[in-house]
Amino acid sequence: MHFAVKSLTVASLLACAVAAHAQKGETVKIAFMDPLSGPFANVGQNQLKSWQFAAEQLSGAKNPAGVTFQVVGFDNKGSPQESLNTLKAAIDQGFRYVTQGNGSGAGLAILDAVAKHNERNPGKEVIYLNYAAVDPAMTNEKCDYWHFRLDADTTMKMEALTTFMKDQPKVKNIYLLNQNYSHGQQVAKYFKEGIARKRPDVKIVGEDLHPIGQVKDFAPYVAKIKQSGADTIVTGNWGADLTLFVKALNDAGLKLPMYTYYSQVTGTPTALAAGGEGEVYVIAYGHANHTGEIGQMAAAFKKKFNDDYYTFATYNGINLLGAAMAKAKSTNPVQVAKALEGLSVKSFAGEVTMRKTDHQLQQSMFVTKWQKVDAKNRYSVENTGYTFVPIKQMDPYVASTPTSCQMKRPS
Repeated sequence: MHFAVKSLTVASLLACAVAAHAQKGETVKIAFMDPLSGPFANVGQNQLKSWQFAAEQLSGAKNPAGVTFQVVGFDNKGSPQESLNTLKAAIDQGFRYVTQGNGSGAGLAILDAVAKHNERNPGKEVIYLNYAAVDPAMTNEKCDYWHFRLDADTTMKMEALTTFMKDQPKVKNIYLLNQNYSHGQQVAKYFKEGIARKRPDVKIVGEDLHPIGQVKDFAPYVAKIKQSGADTIVTGNWGADLTLFVKALNDAGLKLPMYTYYSQVTGTPTALAAGGEGEVYVIAYGHANHTGEIGQMAAAFKKKFNDDYYTFATYNGINLLGAAMAKAKSTNPVQVAKALEGLSVKSFAGEVTMRKTDHQLQQSMFVTKWQKVDAKNRYSVENTGYTFVPIKQMDPYVASTPTSCQMKRPS
């Protein structure tokens, strides 16, 4: 009897050891939900390929957990309602990890639905990795334990951008043009707050919020900007809404310094290049001319797809998941969520940390400027002969903003 108990104990210990490392060789499926049709399809298609490429590059021996990541695309058409349908379809198909980024309206719908699903379905929990929806509410008043943001939110980017702009003496009269939904409204709001604090002499000479994804001709907006006497444009627009705005600026021959969030995103560099060299800045957590592993990945992506790899949140996301799964010795979202909290990993620009209080990734920020490729900055964005050159790097603490999140953790 005594021996039987002893051997059983050894057997169960071995079983536990096997279970503990059971994640090695496992396949972890991630459901990607963003627009794969409609006005923002070109961005969604690029980012789906980016997730799939990062998963492929960082699977198996390339991550500490030894898991294989697989990313499957679902078309949410950019709509909050459609996002709920794709989320349900993904969960029904057994996905326990979902990712989304294009549009905070869709992001908030997913965040809320994931929270409700997890509460009602213990044992079938899902993690939502947000790679680009930057509404600050998602890590503040609407924060949720199962949501992890890989991008810097609007307040963080604006903190970095206004810190840079305060030292540009020729910036005096600003025109704000943004999409009329949570992200665009907040770009305007936080820009006005930040610049008033740092450069009270700067004037806002005009402001527009336009319907998202619906304006085909931005000429009337450009005419208003010209009339306002603005010397600088600030816009949080992305996708077709930025590409068409740039085209209208080119057509009107209006060359003003422009500070943006998303000029590097699919379609816009080609429109910028049509207007030649101009003073266009981007605030982001990365840029086109990184060297090292991320630079090699960008080159390999270009070779494979003849397209740009610019959503480096996919790299950080896969790396964080791999590290969390190794730490948790499990691919179960309950253990992985716990392991992700406060986790730091080495990234392409120093260390990044998933802040425990609100699940907002803390990371370096860059201001980059549009110019012709040169010997040092040779990545040709969208094969235009132009690139985005880093002119300022800011450590994570510069762009870090406080949070009001009251995180409810599962008991």
